[in-house]
Amino acid sequence: MKSQILATTVFLTIISYTTSAQAANSEHIRQLLASKQCQNCDLTNAGLVLADLSGANLSGANLAGANLSRANLTGADLRGANLSGAGLFGVNLSGARLAGANLAGADLRNSYLANAELTGVNLNSTYLQGAVGIPAQIATPDEFYAWGVAEGQKGNVRQAIDYFNQAIAAKADYAGAYLARGIARYQILDRQGAFQDAQIAEKLFTSQQNSSGIQTSQAFIKELQTPPDGKVSVGKPSFFDFIGSLGSVLLQFFPF
Repeated sequence: MKSQILATTVFLTIISYTTSAQAANSEHIRQLLASKQCQNCDLTNAGLVLADLSGANLSGANLAGANLSRANLTGADLRGANLSGAGLFGVNLSGARLAGANLAGADLRNSYLANAELTGVNLNSTYLQGAVGIPAQIATPDEFYAWGVAEGQKGNVRQAIDYFNQAIAAKADYAGAYLARGIARYQILDRQGAFQDAQIAEKLFTSQQNSSGIQTSQAFIKELQTPPDGKVSVGKPSFFDFIGSLGSVLLQFFPF
């Protein structure tokens, strides 16, 4: 009786997962859901939204175009798997093994990548914005900076700060990232942290002979030195005299 119930449950699960993915191999989906063992399987365009595939063996599997949004793939073996164009929005890949996998064009927004093995992974045109735990080696400082600006625009200030941290970790003299992080810290009322970042940004801009950056960071420092209820002296530029140009610079996603 238990085996009949299990078989029925697996069957119904397969039906729900494959309704929108007729191209997938139903036998392989059944095998995956029943045993979590599906090496070299054909799962093209499979619908596996919210599937619990933690620890699954999918090495060498073809998951091109599959929808794995919000699936649990913690600790899964995806070495050499084809995930090109796959929907991986919000997927949990913490600790997953992805060495040699093809993730070209995959949607990894808001995914979790902590401790994921990504050696030799093809990330061409992969969407990573909002992903948590992105290893520094798979994104450029400018990409981290751009994601930080995007998150800041959406009001996700702490996420923005995390991205600016990664940009700075990858490029220690990234003046624009220090200034952007300072502004983000100012937004969460961390005036001391904002002041420290503004000072570092000014020094870096000075060493880089960037007059626009120097002016903007100095205006920001002046704003931070002014008491919250005080006013900047008449005749001297305030930070808000520069905020418009600063915004346009930040939106370029590149250093000043």
